[in-house]
Amino acid sequence: MMNSKQNISRRHFHQLAAGASASLALASNHASAESTKQKFKLKYIVGSSMYGYQKLADIVPEVNKSGATAIDIWPKVHGDQREQLDEMGEEKFVELLEKNNVKLGCITQYPLGPFGLQKEMRVAQRLGCQMMVTGGQGPKGLKGKELKAAVAKFVEQLKPHLEVAEETGVTIAIENHANNIIDSPDSLRYLSELRPSKNLGIALAPYHLPQDEALLAKLIEELGDSLAMFYAWQHGHGCMVKLPKEEELLQMPGRGELDFTPLFAALKNINYNGWTEIFMHPVPRGIPILETTAEVTAEINRARKYINTCLAKV
Repeated sequence: MMNSKQNISRRHFHQLAAGASASLALASNHASAESTKQKFKLKYIVGSSMYGYQKLADIVPEVNKSGATAIDIWPKVHGDQREQLDEMGEEKFVELLEKNNVKLGCITQYPLGPFGLQKEMRVAQRLGCQMMVTGGQGPKGLKGKELKAAVAKFVEQLKPHLEVAEETGVTIAIENHANNIIDSPDSLRYLSELRPSKNLGIALAPYHLPQDEALLAKLIEELGDSLAMFYAWQHGHGCMVKLPKEEELLQMPGRGELDFTPLFAALKNINYNGWTEIFMHPVPRGIPILETTAEVTAEINRARKYINTCLAKV
């Protein structure tokens, strides 16, 4: 039979053990939270149009310097790198990418539209590219049930093209764009809800939406895994008329008034693993956002530094 001293010792031992277990659990949870925080990283892609009509040979080496691993090539009028690809040929283009440790992450194709991408998806497949961005097509200015019905019709029309997307391993990402069937938060929600294939995604452009951080963050969480491309791009003073360069640059993260922190918190909450493209439009289209290649890369990196301060808070 144990004496009282032994009982106290045993009680003390169990208390210590319980405390140690709790401490280990807390430490484990903390480590797990820290691990999750460290694991969330953005996958950056560089839009070739940021450099205007400059040559691919000059742009591709800038991709890694911009903290990115991939390039998004644009056709005229925003850039002419898609046309340059045809001129140089696919083999030389692939050699240029491989030499610079860059992959083709996206082909943006507004001129072809969502129903004209089948041949282009074959090109993308040959080049190892798994995404194409374009706009929607359909009636504009609708709301409520009429809008949902129109989005459903658009999705139905896309089905033959999505079959090719599935075959080629390409995601067709529809950007919300002004004067487009997919131009509002509701239209994006309907597109996400009604998409019949994971090869149909969303390219989210905050520029074209209300500059309301709470609304944008909530929308990101609602779109979830349908989100395939995120443009780090705000409205600022717009991009439709010529402005002084310092005003034009207000579209860039960290320059305009939009606080991107809630948006990146939402991206983290959905464990977003699509592309992030630091972006703006110059006026007129087809010119680089700044005069020299080095200046464009430096501006992208300034924006990326701002983004890092946002990520550090989430």
